[in-house]
Amino acid sequence: MPYGPDYTDYFLEHQAMKTRAESTRSLGAQFLRALIFISLAGSAASAVAEVTVMQPWVRGTVAPQKATGAFMTLKSTSDAKLVAASSPAAKQVEIHEMAMVNNVMRMRPVAGIELPAGKDVALKPGGYHIMLMGIGHQFKQGETIPITLTVRDTNGKTETIEVKAQVRDLTAPAPMQGMSHDRH
Repeated sequence: MPYGPDYTDYFLEHQAMKTRAESTRSLGAQFLRALIFISLAGSAASAVAEVTVMQPWVRGTVAPQKATGAFMTLKSTSDAKLVAASSPAAKQVEIHEMAMVNNVMRMRPVAGIELPAGKDVALKPGGYHIMLMGIGHQFKQGETIPITLTVRDTNGKTETIEVKAQVRDLTAPAPMQGMSHDRH
């Protein structure tokens, strides 16, 4: 008999199992969505501006010289600021600016260089640059000088970027824009 008490019990039990399975699937899907959201939110919160360093180079020196400049182009994916630089090749490293003051070109240290999102910022002779002071040996063409840049994003998070800058001849001009990308 299809509609007897056994069938009703079977039908009710089947409906209860189906409801529990749907509920479990729904909770599992909700948990998975929550886990993905937390993971993505955590990634975004901890992200620091991505900075690309292009064409890093250092001006060569003569034997008694104790200081030289490092030059490159920086491009950040979001607003950031270059706040420090260091190198094992120099006792002291500073971020500098060359500027005309009362018709005289002057060089002075600066606290940092703004890196606006998506814009190339050139560190070049006659402008912003990294000053390497107290160098222990003559920098010769073809040598590689390691430099560490410290960048801070608008949230205050910092990132260090390791750069390998090629030494160019003492008389080398600044490279042309867009020639090559040495580090991404």
